[in-house]
Amino acid sequence: MIFSKTYTLSEIAALLKADFEGAPDKPITGINEIHVVNEGDITFVDHPKYYDKALNSKATTIIINKRMAAPKGKALIFHEAPFDAYNKLVKSFVKFVPALQKISPNVKVGEGTIIQPGVFIGEQVVIGKNCLIHANTTIYDNTIIGDHVIIHAGTVIGSDAFYFKKKPETGYDKMVSAGRVIIEDMVEIGALCTIDKGVSNDTLIGQGTKLDNQVHIGHDTRVGKNCLFAAQVGIAGVVVIEDDVILWGQVGVQKDLTIGKGAVILGKSGISKSIAGGKVYFGAPVEEVREKWKELALIRKLPEIIEDIKSLKGLE
Repeated sequence: MIFSKTYTLSEIAALLKADFEGAPDKPITGINEIHVVNEGDITFVDHPKYYDKALNSKATTIIINKRMAAPKGKALIFHEAPFDAYNKLVKSFVKFVPALQKISPNVKVGEGTIIQPGVFIGEQVVIGKNCLIHANTTIYDNTIIGDHVIIHAGTVIGSDAFYFKKKPETGYDKMVSAGRVIIEDMVEIGALCTIDKGVSNDTLIGQGTKLDNQVHIGHDTRVGKNCLFAAQVGIAGVVVIEDDVILWGQVGVQKDLTIGKGAVILGKSGISKSIAGGKVYFGAPVEEVREKWKELALIRKLPEIIEDIKSLKGLE
């Protein structure tokens, strides 16, 4: 998330009532979680396992729960609970505005767009030209929709990220979502789909992509152009799906991985690590389809092989 204005290190530290190391006037231009940080951002880290990742990231300022010297070019804010500090900052800069009517007066709608009865549209939403939004669709605040987009009934766009931190004293604490959903031109989204906003950045659906019914796309996922997802596909957060990818029905995609351009994944497969483009995959976990079929053929022959072994050993 980019701030509406630039803040200084001392201003942010004062808001958190925390000590800091670095130039007091060091500029901070945005806030992002560690997967999507950019230069000028502030982020947080609260576990030694991820200290190096945070300290060596593009982030300019890091909220951390360990006293140490700031790396060259970085600033540190010291806080006993960095996760809580991050949430406090997000809540300070992103204010929830309760809806007083089904379609906010602050929505911008392009020429030729049709919005069917029962649609809810939140604050600061932008919808392009010649779109068709079917009944009972819900579009959360700050969503951006391009031209010639079709969204079918009951779909929810921009719900919060499924992102929690487990704490012994309070259970699961929610990470506050401050990102958006951006849907580019010529996209069609089926009925009862759900697309989560980014935690601090944008969830993106690329131009010309088509989603069947009951598809779920997690936070901060980036879907390329001209992709095709069949019914009940489920995609976790922070996934990169390159152009021309096809996911057939009930494919499941683990978080924080990349699916290469032109990959085709057959139905009911599970993707647990990044895969190269231009190939057909099947299985859970996925393998190239020809290798997987060979494996399945051998498995079917196992009873026969076992009987042959018993015969050779006189164990019948």
